[in-house]
Amino acid sequence: MKARDEETRARLLKAAERLFAERGFKKVTVREICRVARANVAAVNYHFGDKLGLYREVLQLAIDAIRASNEAARQASAGRPPEEQLVSSILIFARRLLDPHNESVHRLISREINDPTPALDAIVEQGIRPRVEFLSRLVAEIVGCGASDERVLRSVASIQAQAGAYLQNAIAGRLGLALKPRTPEQVDAIARHIAEFSLAGVRAVAVKRAEADRPRDRQ
Repeated sequence: MKARDEETRARLLKAAERLFAERGFKKVTVREICRVARANVAAVNYHFGDKLGLYREVLQLAIDAIRASNEAARQASAGRPPEEQLVSSILIFARRLLDPHNESVHRLISREINDPTPALDAIVEQGIRPRVEFLSRLVAEIVGCGASDERVLRSVASIQAQAGAYLQNAIAGRLGLALKPRTPEQVDAIARHIAEFSLAGVRAVAVKRAEADRPRDRQ
């Protein structure tokens, strides 16, 4: 690909990422993207086939960021006890999610979830499902039951939802939870709280499971 083509493609991706994050796939036109990217209106078809092709490429960048977080969590927790793995993983996930440099990634994915396109399956299968399965395995080991147990799934859902409460949105802003500007110190404090709170919750679930199973052990 010629250098000029590469520059045009990069500008299209950057413009599309901002516009899709702001308004979603359906409310952004190819003409708008090309105007912001300073590109010919035919450039989207030339580089990506059509608007959906461009959108898939933009979402893939967001998916790759999720996959990078997943891999970082696996590497950081490898060989450690389940509780330490859980804390380490939550810290990595929360810090990366709340990093202001990753805000467009969250906004893109949130818009796709709320108004899905054919690209949703890629987010689920490549990014979200591997993370949920990883967390489920750790929680299951701590609780002492199968990864598909409802207690595990509920615990993972609770873990996943906590960081989202601090992201920029109308409700978080009104409740005083949204952080802007978001400093590294604020992000780290929130990530540590989520990790500590989550571990305490999972331990409580484990205790309750043990108590529920105790009568059967005596029989």
